[in-house]
Amino acid sequence: DTLLGALPCFFDKASAGRLVAGPLRALRIGWDAREDGTQKLALSVDAASPKTRLLRVGGLWYFDAATRELGRVDGDTRLAEAVLRAPPLLPEQVPLLMERWRDTPLLAALPMPVEQQVEPIDAKPVPVLTLRTVNVSNGLNRYQAGVARLAFDYGGVRLPPFPAPARERRRQGERIVEIRRDRAVESAVFDRIDEIGLVPAEMLGRLPGMPRGALNDADFVIEHGRRQLAGAEQLFALAPRLRDLGFRLESDEGFPFALLEEPGTWYAEVDETSGNPWFDLRLGIDVGGERIDLLPVLHRLLSDPAFPLAPRKGEPEDATWLVPLDARRRVPLPLSKLRALIAPLLEWLQGPLREHDGALRLRRAQVDVLERIEGGLEQPWRGGERLRAELERRQAPREPAREPEGFRATLRGYQRDGLAWLQFLADAGLGGILADDMGLGKTVQVLAHLLAEKQRGRLDRPALVVAPTSLVANWRDEAQRFAPDLRVLVVHGPGRHGLHEEMPRHDLVITTYPLLLRDRDALVAQAYSVLVFDEAQSIKNAKSQAAKIVRELDGRQRIAMTGTPLENHLGELWAELDAVEPGLLGSEKHFAKFYRTPIEKHGDDERRERLNRRVAPLILRRRKEDVLSELPPKTEIVRRIELDGSQRELYETLRLTQHERVLGEMRKRGLAQSGIVVLDALLKLRQACCDPRLVKLEGARKVRESGKLSYLLELLENLVEEGRRVLVFSQFAEMLALIATALDERKLAWQKLTGDTPGAQRAGLVQRFQDGEVPLFLISLKAGGVGLNLTAADTVIHYDPWWNPAVEAQATDR
Repeated sequence: DTLLGALPCFFDKASAGRLVAGPLRALRIGWDAREDGTQKLALSVDAASPKTRLLRVGGLWYFDAATRELGRVDGDTRLAEAVLRAPPLLPEQVPLLMERWRDTPLLAALPMPVEQQVEPIDAKPVPVLTLRTVNVSNGLNRYQAGVARLAFDYGGVRLPPFPAPARERRRQGERIVEIRRDRAVESAVFDRIDEIGLVPAEMLGRLPGMPRGALNDADFVIEHGRRQLAGAEQLFALAPRLRDLGFRLESDEGFPFALLEEPGTWYAEVDETSGNPWFDLRLGIDVGGERIDLLPVLHRLLSDPAFPLAPRKGEPEDATWLVPLDARRRVPLPLSKLRALIAPLLEWLQGPLREHDGALRLRRAQVDVLERIEGGLEQPWRGGERLRAELERRQAPREPAREPEGFRATLRGYQRDGLAWLQFLADAGLGGILADDMGLGKTVQVLAHLLAEKQRGRLDRPALVVAPTSLVANWRDEAQRFAPDLRVLVVHGPGRHGLHEEMPRHDLVITTYPLLLRDRDALVAQAYSVLVFDEAQSIKNAKSQAAKIVRELDGRQRIAMTGTPLENHLGELWAELDAVEPGLLGSEKHFAKFYRTPIEKHGDDERRERLNRRVAPLILRRRKEDVLSELPPKTEIVRRIELDGSQRELYETLRLTQHERVLGEMRKRGLAQSGIVVLDALLKLRQACCDPRLVKLEGARKVRESGKLSYLLELLENLVEEGRRVLVFSQFAEMLALIATALDERKLAWQKLTGDTPGAQRAGLVQRFQDGEVPLFLISLKAGGVGLNLTAADTVIHYDPWWNPAVEAQATDR
């Protein structure tokens, strides 16, 4: 008080431009502890606020008033200047200073500083970027700029990135620590910052609308445009790369995004209900003690076009992805782990999740998905013990089953494998497709399975076989022959009314696809132990009435039988699998989007492999060549017949005429609209090759030569003489009629089966041929391609090859 007195104070006009009243009340001198451990004399004044401090700027003394602006002090400031200009003092230097100012009463009253130990810190610096925002207002342009402030963490002590001595002292609570700075590491950090595109804020100069003092030398920003900075979202988008480069990221309270710590635990939970074909799957992570559902997170990631489903070029093995949990929070998760969880669930994650709990509902047939998910977790999935046991059974080698007691046939080795597979599916509560080639005994395997189910007490409800009309007698006869202990009821024909009430008292009920619609109410009202759909290609059109009713039937196990599970397109496979395991492959629309289109149109091998893995456990397919050692050999001979004479002339005439016709139609209507004309032209040419009399044109009727028919007749005469039993297939029923007429002329016995043959006569025709009463059986490809077992034949002749090899092979296998 005696030194300075009551001095007036005012703002420097050059910096503030206005006056502020208020006297200084007192001058205080004391020790000011510095961060480096030294102590310095400090001078302060009391004014309107006890926080007032003096400082020297440009030869003038200023104090920081309560308004946080600078005011100037006039008067005798020799003592203040001496105090503030004094260098940092070590304790041993204090007596010298006090000696110099011994006449000053205030100094004489100062206490001596306390001496403290200095603790050295020798740690590698960790670069820390604190993300924050600065509000910028430049006229009409207002935005939040994203700013990253750099510091170096040396064992818990934060240092700014400014040039400083190699060693620095800092006060840490009651401790004084000394840090040895690693200049090489700090320099490399600046190189990485430059590499990623961040620029020092000091290089940009004064930006319009930027508050004074908002940025300092430790701040880094992204240049967004001319004299404008990028926003917080653009800065935060760099977070994964910054983490990869070794930066520790933090955010202040005002930053719109919060960066969470990496999860401590990843888990999977399974909820199953006994007897239910479904189970629920949940995935989650534990972040700071909070459990977070992961499935919705993965679902959102798949809709993010920036998310890399496959590793990018040059991607480090430990790369992470900043995953949004909500509007603000982000958590860094390893990319490799995310992909390991997404891959087995890809097709389900692309569909809607259950909204109420975010769980994923899967079929029991998809239990293998759990095994693949578990590979991406540190611990086994929780719950679902029956599913785990089922998975272990599925992976264990299956022993071939033995024929059940009372079964009157000896199964071949592959048929015993088939029986074991059917039994496994029954134990697991699953359906499947038995897709062996024709002639390998699918019916025998299923009958053995049904008898085994009865003996195990699981045929408490009847089993229902739905088959083409032509196979009803075959099922009845083979059930009586091989499994006479099964009580069989045939529900077919005009006298079937009243038989539906008898179904619960039988083990096996046989009906037909055409009757599904007529008898729907009675068939749907009954519950079944096993549903068998023979010749399941009959329901390959999911929109047909038969296919819809099949899905309404109630059965514990559903089995489809077909030698051609896939004839034309993958939609047929979906329809058949959906009939035995509803929902296994999702909806038809989902299947087309996820599998059929990528595979059929784009040749996507990855999707093909994924589909194979999905359906493999539920489809058992053995081709004849796979079990050849257990079957008699088959020899295939191709005979090429040369056109000659008037038949050749007819063919050439047709070829030229149809060529001009097709071209003219294409010029007029385009290729896409000319399909019928093209097919009609091809049909006429094929008919001319078979026999000119098939061609419905005036000029063709005059031609009587047919090289193919002549060769066939010669061949058949030789085969009959050798005692062979022969099947002759043709797609044209009219061609079979011409062959029959020619055989009559040669007095060769034959019988014929076409689409016009009454169903009641089919079984008799088959039996006559099987018993050897007639050596030649003429069959139209459409009528005989399914539903026949003609094992007595030793020769099969295809008079005209069919465009679909699967249909042709199916007929041969009869």
